[in-house]
This record gives sequence, C-alpha cells and structure tokens, in this order.
Amino acid sequence: MRTLCSSTLIGEFFVIGFAALVAMKDPDLSMGTVWTVSGIAMVLCVLLCGRVPRRSGVVLGWALQIALIASGVVVPTMYFLGAVFAGLWWASVHFGRKVDAAKARFAAQAAEGGSASADAV
Repeated sequence: MRTLCSSTLIGEFFVIGFAALVAMKDPDLSMGTVWTVSGIAMVLCVLLCGRVPRRSGVVLGWALQIALIASGVVVPTMYFLGAVFAGLWWASVHFGRKVDAAKARFAAQAAEGGSASADAV
C-alpha cells in the first residue's frame, strides 16, 4: 500500500505546485497567500508518504483529497483533477491493501514450506 499511496501523493505534490502557478494569475489573491497554502499542502503530501501505513495517514490522505477538490473554488480545473486524484487515492488504498494481504499470505506459505522442508531433512 505504501508504494501506491506514496506515488499518488507525489503526483499530487506536483499538481498542487502547478495549480499554485495558475492561482498566482488571479489578481484577487496575493502571491504570499497562494504559496503559503500551496506550500503547506505540498509539504503535507511529502510527510504523508511516511504515514501511509498507519490508519491516520490514510485518513489525512482523504482530508487532502477533499481539500484538493475544494481548491477548485480558486482554480476550477482542480475540481476535475481533485476528483481524479481522489479516485487514484481510493484505488491506491484499496488495491494496496489487497497487495499487502497477498504478500502476507505468500510470506506465511513460504514460512510453512520452509519449516516443513526443514522438518523433513
């Protein structure tokens, strides 16, 4: 799960940075505000890569997805990109858990097979 979710978060890191460049064109927003909000979101993406295996990391990842969709208020394209990344986040969590379960099952089978062959010798 860690690899899939971290890949999604790093992709979001870049999308948030590019969205900040677009948001800077808005005359109603100051450059400081845009980069403060975007910078916090970008740092959160990187920090969440380390928290992904824990439940809190997944929950915070969902909060980030909601914030990404909500950023469509400032940059309308983010409604679409936020929805795409929310779908990628769901897929990363869902299929990542399946991969982790399969790895655990294979490791258990290998351990059983290794102890059975050691007993036979």
